[in-house]
Amino acid sequence: MLLACAGRNAWTADLTLTVNTISESGAQQVLISAEHEAEKLHAPCAIAVVDASGILVAFLKMDGVRSGSPDLAIGKARTSALLQRPSAETEANVDNGRLAFATAGLMTLRGGVPLMAGKQVVGAVGVASLNKDNDVTIAQAAAAAFASLSTGVPGLLCTSD
Repeated sequence: MLLACAGRNAWTADLTLTVNTISESGAQQVLISAEHEAEKLHAPCAIAVVDASGILVAFLKMDGVRSGSPDLAIGKARTSALLQRPSAETEANVDNGRLAFATAGLMTLRGGVPLMAGKQVVGAVGVASLNKDNDVTIAQAAAAAFASLSTGVPGLLCTSD
């Protein structure tokens, strides 16, 4: 009914958006960077890369991680993508009493970092190892490597309408 009553000139803005999101190739580069950092730290982990809407694009489970680490890595990445901020901020919010984050189906643990192409979040990486500080270090290193590549390497991003 709203459309019928609004008239012809009610919608002057475009009805669709063009959005950049991480490609499978870009996600693989993130996995490679994260795995390299994890090996430097001797920190086996699960690594998840999601697109900007939190959908899994690529995943790696290194030998020696806990059984629950894959789910944690995916949750951290998803939370970081959906909120467009590091999951450590969500953890801090919960620690300071904002419990709604914990009940909203978000992962409130550090180790998720947005993947940026310029100023746009195009996905996120989530890491779950045996140490939360390593999770952050590995995720930040992978995100930084992606950011440095995303402006100059074709194929790391894809466009969807």
